[in-house]
Amino acid sequence: VGAAAAGILLADSDGTLRVIGSSNDQAHLLELLQVQNEEGPCLHSYRTGQVVTHPDLTADSPWPRFAAVSVAQGYPSVCAVPLRLHEFRLGCLNLFMAETGALPDSDVALAQALADVASIAIMQDQLSRDSTVREAHLQHALDSRIVIEQAKGMGATALFGEKYGDFVRVTGTVAEFNGGTQLTAPTVIACGTRE
Repeated sequence: VGAAAAGILLADSDGTLRVIGSSNDQAHLLELLQVQNEEGPCLHSYRTGQVVTHPDLTADSPWPRFAAVSVAQGYPSVCAVPLRLHEFRLGCLNLFMAETGALPDSDVALAQALADVASIAIMQDQLSRDSTVREAHLQHALDSRIVIEQAKGMGATALFGEKYGDFVRVTGTVAEFNGGTQLTAPTVIACGTRE
């Protein structure tokens, strides 16, 4: 792809675009400018889900503030490619060119293919992170349940003289202490292990 620089914006969970990477300081500045001013080809591409090109930012531009700074930074031409997976938009890849003129269709197609692969990788990473969080929550729930079961057994033994005593009485006693079973269970276990 005949770009002199590139930048990537990704949407957070609220849909707010954030700069996550750029090939140089000028591209980073241009990405920040778009986010702060809420104008520019990357935002337009993200909102529409379509490739947005502007072969000559020195001429009329729908983003005058962005165009002026982009030209001043040495990038008079731009191509914004959406990062998307099916209809779900993740962000945008911005390509900055050092000369005026449109990217050839083959370069735009290649940029979209690269953006599509990046989108798959981003989604896969997010799914992996979500899975790790779910596993941690499940493990916590299981650990809590084990503590509760231990407390039930110790409480039943202490109160009723048998390991599997009347759970209704145990939970009634726990309720008298104004604590839920998750809050009271560790205390019961701690008292039971002191003997």
